[in-house]
Amino acid sequence: MSFILYGVGVSDGIAIGHAHLASSAVLNVPHYLLPKNRIEAEQARLRNALSIVRRELEALKIADGQGSGLAEFLVFLELHQMILDDPMLSQAALEMIEQAQCNAEWAITQQMEVLISRFEEIEDAYLRERKTDVAQVVERVLKVLLGHPGYTPPPLKHDGSSILVAHDLSPADVMQYKQHQFSAFLTDMGGPTSHTAIVARSLNIPSIVAMQHAQQLIYENDNLIVDGNHGIVIVNPDKYILAEYRLKQSQLELEKRKLWRIRSVKAITLDGAAVELLANIELPQEVEQAREYGAMGIGLFRSEFLFLNRDDLPGEEEQFEAYSTVVNGMRGQPVVIRTFDLGADKNLRSAYRTTLNPALGLRAIRMSLAEPGMFMVQLRAILRASVPGKTRILIPMLSSSREVDQTLQMIEFAKQSLRDENRSFDEHIKVGCMVEIPAAALSLELFMRRLDFLSIGTNDLIQYTLAIDRTDEAVAHLFDPLHPAILRLLAQIIQSAGKAGVPVSVCGEMAGDSKYTRLLLGMGLRQFSMYPTQLLTVKREILGSHLPDITRLTQKILKADEPEKIQELVQKLNS
Repeated sequence: MSFILYGVGVSDGIAIGHAHLASSAVLNVPHYLLPKNRIEAEQARLRNALSIVRRELEALKIADGQGSGLAEFLVFLELHQMILDDPMLSQAALEMIEQAQCNAEWAITQQMEVLISRFEEIEDAYLRERKTDVAQVVERVLKVLLGHPGYTPPPLKHDGSSILVAHDLSPADVMQYKQHQFSAFLTDMGGPTSHTAIVARSLNIPSIVAMQHAQQLIYENDNLIVDGNHGIVIVNPDKYILAEYRLKQSQLELEKRKLWRIRSVKAITLDGAAVELLANIELPQEVEQAREYGAMGIGLFRSEFLFLNRDDLPGEEEQFEAYSTVVNGMRGQPVVIRTFDLGADKNLRSAYRTTLNPALGLRAIRMSLAEPGMFMVQLRAILRASVPGKTRILIPMLSSSREVDQTLQMIEFAKQSLRDENRSFDEHIKVGCMVEIPAAALSLELFMRRLDFLSIGTNDLIQYTLAIDRTDEAVAHLFDPLHPAILRLLAQIIQSAGKAGVPVSVCGEMAGDSKYTRLLLGMGLRQFSMYPTQLLTVKREILGSHLPDITRLTQKILKADEPEKIQELVQKLNS
């Protein structure tokens, strides 16, 4: 019987193949009381299980290091090791065995629930989804305690036709699967920043998450069509639908090959206007991919990734090595390093309390200025890495002249400390501002007088302007980049910067979405920064654009008020 399932497409493309079901993540956990004379033995049983899982994770890291694994796998495996060793999980479970006289399985599961409840309070979508890491680590421990450690996948076809269907996937699970050439990933759980989404985008294969009941409704070896563009899975399609999607698949493959031909072509409009296309990265290892797709530099290196999910903070040398890897890897092209965009709730092991609305709390530059010691370490590391290349410092979430003054003073202190040690750095390193708060957008002249460049973070700018929490499913549908207020605010920022001769880029999701490329060009934008895999589709739009024509149509869009009219004009702009 043929039927259709829906989810959230997180990696585009079409895959046709046979379903391969991963093992279920659900484990039944018993609960029973122990006599006092068995407490120590039960604690020893848990310690042994923790040790076995620790060795499993280490073995997977070693195996990945000997292969051609993605850097993301190693990062997630290290995260799982840190969760495993976190006293709030392991030590607390050992104490619960003694205090509640309960079995190890029950104790570790109860501590898992405590940790997950804390993650669920986090506003940031990426960090909130890390609660799945806690569950996956505990699942591995439970498998050992319940007598079936590790996991061996069933036999697979090695012709690249297998589509992995799972309730959820941990990095360790994916590592055991990655030697097989899957053509797509499907999961019941997850979101745009889940492991599956990250891996699928890295491997450039279709992926759909948040399917709810796919693993229950799909059987092993079912024929599947995965449409990652629309978040659709067709189970056991008839021959007519199959033929239609095979044609679509061939057309997409042809388009990809055509796109690849333009990676070395300069991004210039039909009337001769040059556009700079930069890459957003989170890991130093992603520099290679940025160069491969033809990025002209790094427009956003999210340095906070170095700070997340660890018991200690990265020191100056560790940060220096990470920043140097990126700067050297780009071979003289510009590299913009954003100082950490962390918040009071973002998993730093510190005394900061969770607030009711952390998006409006102590985060980004506010947190940096509240922790000058930590900020100084980062600034020194960035400055030291600036010697061989065009390195720039980007400050997130600036909103006032006082913050600008304090930030520039901290940078000068960092410079002087390096001078005192006779260390080299770029004395004239450029410093820029993330424009992501309406207050910054409406007082732009203040920032342009004091700083060297601007970078528009459209994700937060839209969120704060429309008063919409984009991580809240109840209102996420109201998150609208084409809202008249957003369009006019963007145009105002881009045009004001252009008149003042201050470089401005867009580094949010709008920059990498090709349906907004001509609209942003029409506003006057000449610098885009996005994920490396998005560069070629955006470049294609630029190469086919004629600025005088799209500028006239963009002006009509900016004057429109009705959503239907704006949509109609945007479609005309892109036709």
